[in-house]
Amino acid sequence: MSHCKVPALIEAQVEMGSVNELEHKSLFRREEDDSTHTKAASLMEQGSLSPSFHEHATKSPKNSVIKSIKIVILSNKLNLLLPFGPLAILVHYMVDSKGWVFLLSLIGITPLAERLGYATEQLAFYTGPTVGGLLNATFGNVTELIISIFALKNGMIRVVQQTLLGSILSNMLLVLGCAFFCGGLVFHQKDQVFDKGIAVVNSGLLLMAVMGILFPAVLYYTHSEVHTGSSELALSRFSSCIMLIAYAAYLFFQLKSQSSSYSRLEEEANQNEEASGEDEDPEISKWEAIIWLSILTAWVSLLSGYLVDAIEGASVSWNIPIAFISVILLPIVGNAAEHAGAIMFAMKDKLDLSLGVAIGSSIQISMFVVPFCVVIGWMMGEQMDLNFQLFETAMLFITVIVVAFFLQEGTSNYFKGLMLILCYLIVAASFFVHEDPHQDGI
Repeated sequence: MSHCKVPALIEAQVEMGSVNELEHKSLFRREEDDSTHTKAASLMEQGSLSPSFHEHATKSPKNSVIKSIKIVILSNKLNLLLPFGPLAILVHYMVDSKGWVFLLSLIGITPLAERLGYATEQLAFYTGPTVGGLLNATFGNVTELIISIFALKNGMIRVVQQTLLGSILSNMLLVLGCAFFCGGLVFHQKDQVFDKGIAVVNSGLLLMAVMGILFPAVLYYTHSEVHTGSSELALSRFSSCIMLIAYAAYLFFQLKSQSSSYSRLEEEANQNEEASGEDEDPEISKWEAIIWLSILTAWVSLLSGYLVDAIEGASVSWNIPIAFISVILLPIVGNAAEHAGAIMFAMKDKLDLSLGVAIGSSIQISMFVVPFCVVIGWMMGEQMDLNFQLFETAMLFITVIVVAFFLQEGTSNYFKGLMLILCYLIVAASFFVHEDPHQDGI
């Protein structure tokens, strides 16, 4: 009997030991899971990890080349305008009609600007919301930057100034106005609300940009330069460097010091997406997005060269001032992606995101692209300055003041949007009848 009990006791001890080991392993796994969740939560609090990190990290699609082309090129009806780009190049070499080359190039760039925004949005899935926001702002304005660099190479300084000015005016009045108007129509029973604190900071930055552009013009028109002809240029270059430093500080402030307020907005946006049941997974992989961004940027650069070359000829053949073409027509094409995105966000009651697109783009152009072009012109030997002349500077100053007043309450409705759109129509009519006295210097 004793010999029979010993093996039984040994088996029982072995079973108990295995049970204890299993419990220990399960507890250890639980601790690991808890630690990983704790780390993820802490990273989310610091703003370095988005709430949808796990979904986006595990759901990266693997598309073939043909499928990727179908998704990026054939999925959008606006891409029916893509053949106008090659057609513009053909007309340039076969007919040499500047008006038609300009028009076809303008139409051909429109879907490219929208697809640049799409590819950037897809890449933002893999970088998180913070870097994604920067990517959206940067590539959202890459069309204006490329056109400006080509115009600078051709010595067309006034076209650069007016195109960038028109982009700022278009974003602040037309894009923001359409977003307020469309969002107000969808939610007509209430006032839509956005973060007043962020809007005040953005208004302050826009006023600083106006200061940088205003003072060289005042110095020029009061004839108070210490060294006539050179003091204004020196002030512009110094102010441009200061504006670039201020923009870098703004990025640091937005991404690091004040990340909690921006992450709170992102969480609200994610909650709205979950409530509406939308599928926000990426459609293309990270490397596909990078490759498409490179291809689209190269194609925009090619068409921009033909577009800039045809501006003066189009002005003569159509009998339209170059100022109107530069301030009104070119920015509408460049802002196509921002325009569509801001309206879409406003109609989903995500007004903070609409403001981030419209006002954020205006800030980047006025505080980064404009001073960057001054520095690039300095390197090229071109006398690009911040003196946008009296008429254009007054337009910018009044526009920033009007938009700042509309943003100070932290609410919007369709009436405010309509007022901004009507203000833009006044600006457009003003440039249609404005003859630039300095146009000979382009």
